[in-house]
Amino acid sequence: MNKNALADTKREVVCHQDDLQPGQMLEYTFGRHPVVVCRAEDGRFFAFLNRCIHQGAPLSKGKLCGATAPTSNIGEYRFEKEGDILRCPWHGREFDIKNSGCMLAQPKYKLKSFKVTVEDEHVVIYR
Repeated sequence: MNKNALADTKREVVCHQDDLQPGQMLEYTFGRHPVVVCRAEDGRFFAFLNRCIHQGAPLSKGKLCGATAPTSNIGEYRFEKEGDILRCPWHGREFDIKNSGCMLAQPKYKLKSFKVTVEDEHVVIYR
C-alpha cells in the first residue's frame, strides 16, 4: 500500500460486537457520513450510508427482515433471506445487505457501503 493510500484510510471503532445482536442495526456517524451498521442473522456485520438512494430516508429507522421470492408455481411465493434485507422506512425499498446493498427490485442500484471488520471483539469500519 502506498503512502497516500494510508493517509486516505480512516478507521473507527463503532461498538463491541455484543452490543449489536443478529437482526439488529445501529446508527453511527463516521466522519461526516451517517452510517447504518447491520448485523445479519449469521452474525456478520455490514455498514452502509444511512440514506436510501430513493429519497434519502434514514435506513436505520427501517428494519432488517426477509423477502418473498417466486416459486415455479404461479402465484406462490417462498420467504427467504430472513434478516438479510434492509427495508427503507419511507417507501419499502429493499436492499440485500449480503449482496453489496443491491436493491432487490433493481439490482443495478446499490447502497454506498463501508468495509467492516471485527477486531479484538470490536466492530470497526473503514473508509
